[in-house]
Amino acid sequence: MHLPIRLVAQTSAQPSILPLFEPRLSAAERYSNQNFYLAPCDVGLGVFARRLIRRAEIILRFEGPTISFAEAKARGPRECMTLQIGPDKYLDTLPPAVYVNHSCDPNTGIEDDRNLVALADIEPDEEIRFDYSTTMEEKSFTMRCCCGAPSCRKVVNDFSTLPRHLQQFYLERDVVMSFIRAQWPARTLHPRP
Repeated sequence: MHLPIRLVAQTSAQPSILPLFEPRLSAAERYSNQNFYLAPCDVGLGVFARRLIRRAEIILRFEGPTISFAEAKARGPRECMTLQIGPDKYLDTLPPAVYVNHSCDPNTGIEDDRNLVALADIEPDEEIRFDYSTTMEEKSFTMRCCCGAPSCRKVVNDFSTLPRHLQQFYLERDVVMSFIRAQWPARTLHPRP
């Protein structure tokens, strides 16, 4: 690869040749690892399994500074890139987790408010997705869904708007944010299979 160069004047007769910039890695190169990679998908950029990922395996951890509801709303269209972790607390999600897309029929979920875990075995080159509704209970944000799953709900909304059987499915697998779980009646919970 040839980098742009510039000549810098010096006191000696020979000019110095310096690169204008360091080689920059794309997001896909920078945030991919031995477990997953970033690549184009039907909704932009997504996270894909590089190898077989087994059920219950932790794939990545959501990281980022904690911000308030008001700060999340101030992001405008980027509001969907935050992760609700409390009634008024959000993670301003950093890469690579910010590239994990939504699905109404997900193959992952979030345990312990930060860890993305496989709900089933995930084959190499399969996109890794979770249901955004398992992290939302704010009565504010909705998003048109384009996941393409046969069970697509067409709208991503709060956990309380999910069909009862789906709420139960996520609660039993412990992939609902702890602040939402704390609001849910204990009678809806059953032991994990």
